[in-house]
Amino acid sequence: MRALVIAAAATLALTAQASAQSAPSTSPAAAASAQPSAELRVQTQARLEKAAAEVDGAVGYCIIDLTSGERFERTAGQVFPTASTIKLAILYELMARADEGTLSLDDTIKLDRARAVPEGILWELGTPVLSLRDYANVMVIESDNTATNVLIARLGMEAITARMAKAGLPATRLRRYMIDIEAAKRGLENVSTPSELARLLEMFHKGTGLTPARQEEALRILKKPKSSPIRSAVPSAIAVASKTGALEGVRADTAIVYAKNRPFVFVAMTTFLQDEGAGDAAIEEMARAAYNYFSRLGAGSELGRLLYR
Repeated sequence: MRALVIAAAATLALTAQASAQSAPSTSPAAAASAQPSAELRVQTQARLEKAAAEVDGAVGYCIIDLTSGERFERTAGQVFPTASTIKLAILYELMARADEGTLSLDDTIKLDRARAVPEGILWELGTPVLSLRDYANVMVIESDNTATNVLIARLGMEAITARMAKAGLPATRLRRYMIDIEAAKRGLENVSTPSELARLLEMFHKGTGLTPARQEEALRILKKPKSSPIRSAVPSAIAVASKTGALEGVRADTAIVYAKNRPFVFVAMTTFLQDEGAGDAAIEEMARAAYNYFSRLGAGSELGRLLYR
């Protein structure tokens, strides 16, 4: 009996030793092969989650490394109100139609005051005659809702939504004109998801579905300076192609951030905000965390020496 107990104990000891030797967490080879950037990623994910979790409301984000395809995500497939970030879809439709030859960006339209809505520069200007290019610039740079409504009327609400669906973005839906409160009360909100808006920005970045000339034109407009949480989080010398959005209880911000050697897409969407300023602050903090991560990847060697700042 004693011999059996000793044999069993010896077997258990050998099994435990073999398991310990095979466990990745204790393997010297595995530890040596791990890259320091993995720890940086863990820290960045924690910072993103902390900023999001502290918001009294719903928060989603999708951040994509345009070099490797690496992602940070939180409820990225959830549908959110877009506010003015839906203007990315309108800009894309305009450039695609110009490529197809069904319109020219130099075509002019006299402002119909029936499309005018309060606030914005065009509300103050009477009935100016502007090119489609000019309307697009005012729509994006000033987030002018009257300019947006003119473009929606020219392009067609259904056509814009249909192109998004054809591009694989079925949740990105333009369902009302800007500042149409009655339509919003009927549930006709303009919507998308963090992942779909991120994909749309990737399309602008890669020129998917656009000629090089129209891609360049769209990015030129999006890169024009404008105030936003992302812009506040990123050094002024770094180019940002962006569109922000705000409604009651809603904040969203979207951008291609051209961090040196490591450009990335950043999309954050919030809703049900108790404090809209806190939503903006959280987006800014998340954008700062993302920039600090990707800028170091772009500046660093494989082991993290920041040789290329």
